Amino acid sequence: MASDRSRPYECLTPDVVLDALESAGLRGDGRLLALNSFENRVYQASLEEGGRVVAKFYRPSRWSDSQIAEEHAFGAELAEREIPVVAPMALSGRTLHEFKGFRFAAYPRRGGRPPELEDEKVLEWIGRFLGRIHAVGAAAPFRARPALDAESFGTEPRDWLLASGLIPDDLREAWAGVSAHALGHVNAVFGSVRQIRLHGDCHAGNILWTDAGPHFVDLDDARMGPAVQDLWMLLAGDRETASKQLKSLLAGYEGFRSFDREELRLIEPLRTLRLIHYSAWIARRWDDPAFPAAFPWFGTQRYWQDRILELREQVAAMEEPALAVG
Repeated sequence: MASDRSRPYECLTPDVVLDALESAGLRGDGRLLALNSFENRVYQASLEEGGRVVAKFYRPSRWSDSQIAEEHAFGAELAEREIPVVAPMALSGRTLHEFKGFRFAAYPRRGGRPPELEDEKVLEWIGRFLGRIHAVGAAAPFRARPALDAESFGTEPRDWLLASGLIPDDLREAWAGVSAHALGHVNAVFGSVRQIRLHGDCHAGNILWTDAGPHFVDLDDARMGPAVQDLWMLLAGDRETASKQLKSLLAGYEGFRSFDREELRLIEPLRTLRLIHYSAWIARRWDDPAFPAAFPWFGTQRYWQDRILELREQVAAMEEPALAVG
């Protein structure tokens, strides 16, 4: 049975994965390929009848059934409007299944390559679909899934880390001070922001590109939040480069939905929240054997020194004018 404690996937053997799929009507031929995922466990399975599916086994206790149902419904809503999002398969009338304590969903396998974000036409193309995703996302709210806010992504993980004993004693005061300073800047601008349903984790790794264009995968972090959350992680480089990339994204985006330029002031605060939340996320998952193997540098003296410097840089970035459209 699945455990929701320190080693939630200890019993998720290849046989269990195959038996789970068979319980949903998908008979595998024995070939499984583990795909890159830390929060959940994701496998590509070849089927006896031909073809392949992707099976996603949800981390126990992270999402409720109703929250997963909202993720699946959002994906289906987007797919029905011919927006290229990979939605879960309905098998026996259901998208969420359970086997031996593990909740899972199956998805059609969709291949692709990373998008070339240096190409302004690629960014414009992605922007068009993000505009369409957000037009749907703005039509109704999530009821069960949480929102991206300064409390849950900043204050709470900061307090948890300070109480955890993981920060070296000689660096604790410095990290506490700079994180408090950074969150002060976040709270100063993170007020009455219009929130819509978002992809939530729209970085290049969650966009696959084919000759037909982009398709979006992994709505696991879908939540309520400001529209700019799905844009800023696609920007890279110095301010001039990021400004030009933003111009290309919005050239496509605004063909389908208007974008409030006031949200650009949230880019660096959102980056700051992500950095604080990321440290707490790794720390909270440390008993999962996949995490020490993937993040061997976590918790070292150098790690926390780098986080202090990173947050100081974020404070400076938040004190600069908001990014402009190039």
